[in-house]
Amino acid sequence: MDEVRINELIKIYKEGLLEDTIPWWQNRFLDFEDGGYLIYRDADGTLLSTDKPVWFLGRIAWMWSRLYNKVEKRQNWLEVAKHGIDFMLKHAFDNDGRMFFTLTKDGRPLRKRRYLFSECFGAIALAEYARAAGSEEMLQKSKDLFDLIIKYHTTPGLLPPKVIPETRPMKSHGIYMILISVAQILREVDNAYIYTEVINDSIKEIFTNFVKPEKRCLLENVLADGSFLDIPEGRIVNPGHSIETAWFIMKEGEYRRDKSLVLKACEVLDWSLDMGWDEKYGGGILYYVDCDKKPPEPIEHELKLWWPHNEALYSTLLAYYLTKDEKWCNWYERIHKWTFEHFPDKTNGEWYGYLRRDGTISSPVKGNIWKGPFHLPRMQLNCWQLLESMKLENSKV
Repeated sequence: MDEVRINELIKIYKEGLLEDTIPWWQNRFLDFEDGGYLIYRDADGTLLSTDKPVWFLGRIAWMWSRLYNKVEKRQNWLEVAKHGIDFMLKHAFDNDGRMFFTLTKDGRPLRKRRYLFSECFGAIALAEYARAAGSEEMLQKSKDLFDLIIKYHTTPGLLPPKVIPETRPMKSHGIYMILISVAQILREVDNAYIYTEVINDSIKEIFTNFVKPEKRCLLENVLADGSFLDIPEGRIVNPGHSIETAWFIMKEGEYRRDKSLVLKACEVLDWSLDMGWDEKYGGGILYYVDCDKKPPEPIEHELKLWWPHNEALYSTLLAYYLTKDEKWCNWYERIHKWTFEHFPDKTNGEWYGYLRRDGTISSPVKGNIWKGPFHLPRMQLNCWQLLESMKLENSKV
């Protein structure tokens, strides 16, 4: 990738982040009456619901704290993060220390799930905000929440199972994936051994049980002993998740200067793109695929969502940066072309989230319980900063 292209891409990601994504949300989502964020938005920003997903309290507070820590110490970014942190600490925690999944506008609990994702995003928000605000109190809250996550994750019976374990003992890839990222973020703020230990255990679990070289994929669900489950749920691959996992592990390989770990993650990335890329309809990443090419069970399997493409852009760019293999540059350019032709809303700003297989819009919403300002701004920030590193590296040659 030459200097002209690098500069062109830096402009795309930097301006996309700072002149589109961040102001699009920041000008709309602050709830000055009750606190927190109002993220349910139509294409033009019209409010669709006042309910508040708890994991977006954490995701947004993390993102705006990250901007403060990594881009510029803008006071208004720190204030946006505090707006979510204050509401989260006041309303999002149940009496057992765990977090709810959704709240009403004024903070009353609506729903609590058996998954630990609200807690994971709460922990990274508190850690990143602690660094931004210089708060030992917030750092301690983050560490305490991480300890609670690990307790629930490792203690059998604390979380209700999805499937009756006496009949079919299963486990899912998602929690191991997210624990790598959470521990990496907390380690930046508090370099304790436990974070690397959790990362080690999660990576080992993924490669031992969920990665299936004979099928060239990373599965979402396996039996408790890691064996293959030949039913639709056991054959399902979520390319976006696999791609995201790949770059989490690549970053760990970069951190440890372990080229072999980087290459193992690149192999997962290779399989995921090979399985998920939709050649039949001219490109884009399918939401779900069956590893044996049987009909996928999820009815939304043919949709093309914004976030797998966000993850693929950064993952392929990172793979190219770390390996210098032109294959990843070529993949990056293919993904970039399709993504930027289909997802950005050139009329209202920000990005559409949900496309049909042919690339037409399935739903125009910009924010709901699943979509909000996280995957897109994280990708824009990561790609921008990585490209700056590539530019600096090229200047030294």
